[in-house]
Amino acid sequence: MSLPHAILTALLEKPSSGLELTRRFDRSIGYFWSATHQQIYRELAKLEQAGQIRALPSEQPARGQKKEYEVLPAGREALRAWVARPEDPKQVRDPLLLRMRAAAVVGSPGLDAELRRHLGLHRRQLAEYLEIEERDFPPGRDSEEDRLRHLVLRGGIDLENFWIGWLTRALGEDGQPGPSDV
Repeated sequence: MSLPHAILTALLEKPSSGLELTRRFDRSIGYFWSATHQQIYRELAKLEQAGQIRALPSEQPARGQKKEYEVLPAGREALRAWVARPEDPKQVRDPLLLRMRAAAVVGSPGLDAELRRHLGLHRRQLAEYLEIEERDFPPGRDSEEDRLRHLVLRGGIDLENFWIGWLTRALGEDGQPGPSDV
């Protein structure tokens, strides 16, 4: 149920068209909550029907023109209520963890290569997050909005550091036995 809230958040930050939202999801929100172009457009229609957003009036005829949306008071209130609602942490469901458990039963041929591939992916993602942090959060940007956005990014940085450390241990590159050493 978080996609509508992600869309409301993005629209409150800046009124946008569906295409602009899709691009923004690819560059920021999509790092922690992904959505396809079709999902975003479907959700925009539902939010508009629910009276939480509206298409801004266009100066030109609507046919063929992109609609730009803004959040209405009902949408802001729905988002505010969602932010305040308690929610338990989600259970981790990662196929790599399950595959490692299975490898303990059937053996681990090829597992090292997959762990190394994942390690490379996490290192690249960490480098991207660190570039974003350097670019978007220089010292002195300390408004409450910047602080909260930076905390979200720091969460991603910390998760990537966790995975890099865990995969390094799994591969035995920290001096401990890895899957092919057992």
